[in-house]
Amino acid sequence: MLTHFQEYQIYLKMEKSLSQNTVDSYERDIQKLFSYLRDAKIEPENAKLEHLRDFIVEVAEIGINERSQARLISGIKSYYRFLEYKNYIKEDPTELLESPKIGLRLPEVLSLNEINKIIAAIDLSKPEGQRNKAIIEVLYGSGIRVSELVNLKISNISFAENHMLVEGKGNKQRLVPLSEESVKQIEFWRMDRNKLDIKQGNEDFLFLNRYGRKLTRAMIFTIVKELTILAGINKNVSPHTFRHSFATHLLENGANLRAIQQLLGHESITTTELYTHMDVQFLRETILTCHPRNL
Repeated sequence: MLTHFQEYQIYLKMEKSLSQNTVDSYERDIQKLFSYLRDAKIEPENAKLEHLRDFIVEVAEIGINERSQARLISGIKSYYRFLEYKNYIKEDPTELLESPKIGLRLPEVLSLNEINKIIAAIDLSKPEGQRNKAIIEVLYGSGIRVSELVNLKISNISFAENHMLVEGKGNKQRLVPLSEESVKQIEFWRMDRNKLDIKQGNEDFLFLNRYGRKLTRAMIFTIVKELTILAGINKNVSPHTFRHSFATHLLENGANLRAIQQLLGHESITTTELYTHMDVQFLRETILTCHPRNL
């Protein structure tokens, strides 16, 4: 039995008579969406407008240009129109999905009080409690991506100088300062981590599951969703929400916009030229003076 996506592929080739290059582009773009939704544990047929908007915002943030974003949105719209046409979904969630030229609604931002509620909801009596607290502190305290978080290695953290080497998109590395609170919670987690039976090949990864293996992106999504519910926060919160909150709070407290872009690891020719002479100490001072955790 064919999947909905396989039916869609046939539809593009047979009924829409699109070129193979166009079909291939649509397929690649939709697979990117599927990967994002899979990490968030959302079936494509159950995706809502806010999920698709968050995905597009994340895509824009990693440096994909507006033309590619527009093509991506076009492919997503095509797929969901097909699902509605075949009666696989009742409503098309892309109907109000805007193109880059019109503008995108930014993802949810958590207030400092809401972030504190999420942290307070963590049960430290559970084996994973301290790990989860360290995860939230690092996500909010440094603004790194979830993919960067799960691949964070102990050997790339300087506890003496409070910064970490992060590997971002395209295997590009950058130094990111760590807040005092993040370092403290990581140190507490490492004491619990030392009690695990760590599996071969996972020895250097900071965040592990109870079986001693590296955490997955999907598990981070689950941790965040569960803590948000426990905290009684009625917002669409994902790991990306902490990244956006990090940047928003820094900006609100007077941080230099270029420093924020460097901290986030945005990829753009314009910003890269501006950051050539910026060093990790300047970035560290930005967090120390402008991040709510340090005020």
